[in-house]
Amino acid sequence: MNQLNAADFLQLTRSIHHIKRARPGQLSPAAVGNRSGVPRALRVTCIMLHMRLSARSDYALRAVIELAASDGGHVTADQLAKTQSIPGKFLEAILTQLRRAGLVRSQRGPDGGFWLARPASQISLADIIRAIDGPLLGVRGERPENLGYVGAAEPLQAVWIALRANERAILEEVTLEHIVSGNLPASVKKLADNPAAWTSSSTA
Repeated sequence: MNQLNAADFLQLTRSIHHIKRARPGQLSPAAVGNRSGVPRALRVTCIMLHMRLSARSDYALRAVIELAASDGGHVTADQLAKTQSIPGKFLEAILTQLRRAGLVRSQRGPDGGFWLARPASQISLADIIRAIDGPLLGVRGERPENLGYVGAAEPLQAVWIALRANERAILEEVTLEHIVSGNLPASVKKLADNPAAWTSSSTA
């Protein structure tokens, strides 16, 4: 399966952004389904929402990045919460999930705290997200390879597979060490250096 190139991926993202912001009547008649009356593009957006990064994953990423930056030292949950402005109750549950996933370790007592279970270079962003939210991309709770579309919608499966491949290409390559050092992979820098990646468009 060929991956979407950067231009195609950005165009897809812009289309989704436009649909999410659209008000009733703003979408063209061509975007509306003939039988259901629900905009086709809007139905696609509902599927795409499953790939959005949750608040829990965002908190988890920020917490483990702080652990990586501590260079092996023990960091308390309170320190993590204050440094990254993470609600304490959320953080407690998140750290429990990360510990069960084998990504962090903990110790109680005066010298207690949390630390990474393995080197930062061996923990990818994808590892963290999967530990908190499960598979990187799901459609109605299903993995895209397990879906079946019929008729004119059949190519959708290939789109979701390609989209997941692009997510993997970034999230599995970038490690906590990359983040802490500020030295991101060249492929990620290339995408981020595109000015279009930093702007949102109200048009498809």
